[in-house]
Amino acid sequence: MVCANECGNGMTKITGRVWLFGDDVDTDAIIPARYLNTSDPSELAKHCMEDADPLFPSKVRPGDIVVAGKNFGCGSSREHAPIALKAAGVACVIAVNFARIFYRNAFNMGLPILECADAVRDAREGDTLTVCLETGEIRNDRQGKTYRSEPVPPFMIELLQSGGLMAYVKKHHLTEL
Repeated sequence: MVCANECGNGMTKITGRVWLFGDDVDTDAIIPARYLNTSDPSELAKHCMEDADPLFPSKVRPGDIVVAGKNFGCGSSREHAPIALKAAGVACVIAVNFARIFYRNAFNMGLPILECADAVRDAREGDTLTVCLETGEIRNDRQGKTYRSEPVPPFMIELLQSGGLMAYVKKHHLTEL
C-alpha cells in the first residue's frame, strides 16, 4: 500500500493530501471509455480523472486521497476504474457511499476505500487526512477533527495488503476455487 505506516498495534495508516470531487462520479469520469483499449495500469494512470479535473493526472502524487460525495464509482462494472486510481498513486478513496460494484472492485484490485459522510462534508482541497483502516478513524490533520467510519474487516485488510484478490489467491495458493 502506498504511504502505509503504523497507526498503533501494527495497524495500517495512510496519510495523504485531499482531492475533492462531488456526487455521482461515474467510472467514465474516473477513467474515460476512450482509454479502455488498454489494461496497463501506468497508461490508465495517465488519464485518471482527467474529464473531471484535467490537471489531476499531472498533479496527483503517491499517497494522495480522493474524497467524494455519494455514489462514487457508479456506471459500469469496469475494473479499470480502481486500477487507474491506484496506479495514479491514490492511496485511499473516502466517499459518502460507493456504487456496489465499485466497492467490490476496489477491494479486489487492492484500493482501500471508506464511507464517511462527516469527513467528506468537512474536507477541503489540499487538507491532509490520516486514515487508520482497521479502526475506521479518519483525522483531518489541518482542521484537527477526527471522524469514524466502519473499520475495514480483517479479511479485506488481507486482500489490500496482498495487493488485491488475485494476488491474495496466488499468495495463499488458492488456485482450486
